[in-house]
Amino acid sequence: MILFINIVQILIQVAWVIILVQFVLSILIAFNVINTHNEFVGSVWQALYTITEPVYRPIRRILPNTGAIDFSPLVAIIILMIIERAVLPALYSAYIGAPI
Repeated sequence: MILFINIVQILIQVAWVIILVQFVLSILIAFNVINTHNEFVGSVWQALYTITEPVYRPIRRILPNTGAIDFSPLVAIIILMIIERAVLPALYSAYIGAPI
């Protein structure tokens, strides 16, 4: 069980990095600092989009349309924080039988 919790923590950290990289890349693309016509940038952007879109899509359905600002990465990060700081410690304490 502890191995499972550690694996979930590592996956949450990887998800944080992916969301953060996509956020920074989207800002750089929006302000035309980098161009998606560059083959490397385009492939990285497409890979990040492919990874994160299944996570963002249900969040976007729930959130109201705010125009150009996309709050789905922020909501995804909040959900990851709740899982990391509330759910995993509760699972750990339930496994070892001690209170939180």
